Amino acid sequence: MTAPRTESPPLLSGLYTDRYELSMAWAFWREGRAEVPAVFDYFFRTLPFGGGYAVFAGAATLVEALAQFRFGEAELEFLRREGFEPAFLEALRGFEFRGSIWMPPEGEVVFPFEPVARVEGGLLETQLIETVLLNVLNFQTLIATKAARCVAAARGRLVSEFGLRRAQGLAGRWASRAACIGGCASTSNLDAARCYGLRSAGTMAHSFVQSYGDELAAFRAFAAVHGSNTVLLLDTYDTLRSGLPNALTVARELAARGQRLAGVRIDSGDLAYQARAVRQALDAAGFADVKIVASNQLDEFLIRSLLEQGAPIDVFGVGTALAAGLPDAALDGVYKLAACAGRPCLKRADGLAKQTLPGRKTVSRYRDAEGRFCADAIHLADEPPPERMIHPHDPSRRLALSAWRPEALLRPVIQNGRLVAELSDVAGAAAYARARLAALPPEHHRFENPHIYKVGISPSLAALREELMRPWLES
Repeated sequence: MTAPRTESPPLLSGLYTDRYELSMAWAFWREGRAEVPAVFDYFFRTLPFGGGYAVFAGAATLVEALAQFRFGEAELEFLRREGFEPAFLEALRGFEFRGSIWMPPEGEVVFPFEPVARVEGGLLETQLIETVLLNVLNFQTLIATKAARCVAAARGRLVSEFGLRRAQGLAGRWASRAACIGGCASTSNLDAARCYGLRSAGTMAHSFVQSYGDELAAFRAFAAVHGSNTVLLLDTYDTLRSGLPNALTVARELAARGQRLAGVRIDSGDLAYQARAVRQALDAAGFADVKIVASNQLDEFLIRSLLEQGAPIDVFGVGTALAAGLPDAALDGVYKLAACAGRPCLKRADGLAKQTLPGRKTVSRYRDAEGRFCADAIHLADEPPPERMIHPHDPSRRLALSAWRPEALLRPVIQNGRLVAELSDVAGAAAYARARLAALPPEHHRFENPHIYKVGISPSLAALREELMRPWLES
């Protein structure tokens, strides 16, 4: 596969996978089935956080990862020690992904059961990339969705991602990237800021204040370095009786030098009560332009609660819950075979909800005259957008689509190993996410009991599934 412009330094190799992928690849190779054409679908079954939507992220990272997915001497030597056949390892030496992938643009709003990515190519290569694809897309989609929820709760106030120290190791880089696609204005993660062109933001730690032994001296030292970019942490000793008066002193000293205090941060206690008191004191002293930053285990529900209480908070620093995707911590995305050797494949399971949809498929999104999203139809890739669809798990429920206009949800990103789509940077993906979320009707944005977005299958796809199921049903 042709390497794209990289956003970040190489981290991966062909060993960034589960062992069973290589175990299967070995068998495919021995049986002469490596080049048998195959189609896989990536989709998820459950929306994260009990919400009404997910925000797709990770496409550019996946393209990068596949460009790095190679087997060099070190990787081959390791696999040799693991017992893999030398001739198979020689075949892996020249491995690169030469298949094709269809995905939505990053920032797209996506829903359960619909293919979010379609992968085509030889059986060995399409199977071998399963783990890296799931690892990248599941995680970044989870975090982008969490960020979008926090940003929605903030009602126009800024949200900054502060989660690196609690992130799952090096995934902190991807967490910052996805959080900004989901709408965060900045990140504390300098590594991610460098890699992805993000705005970095940060204040000070309690240890900085403690190290001076005198809070005012600490504030003055910090302001001497940062000038009009100074944000002071108020709660090391006492937010209202110590931190706030000392911050006001430094604000006056900065003003006397022709500078201004940028903000103050509250990191403990009753954030709503303290924010109101701090705002009142700042305004009374003539510092109405000084921003109030709040942090301390925030998530979308706490942000919503603070604003419902009238807390005059300008910036929310969200850490653990965002970077770790709490409380879900994982998206249940799966990667399932849909066709092999030109034959549609079906994973049979107890109940339609666990069965897969067979064949080479795509997704059409339907919009009304005002441009609002109405429904998504999954249909065979070689048929036009359908005029009606059937509920994927209840064939008695049907929906007419002819009054709405369809648009393709999936687009070719990689074809025959070559990058064919222009991939947005993080800022572009974030802008796209804002536009697409705005087109999603408000009932799907609710945190509690959101309206279920309509996703269905075309009559042709339903008939194909029924045909493949018939031998089991008649046995």
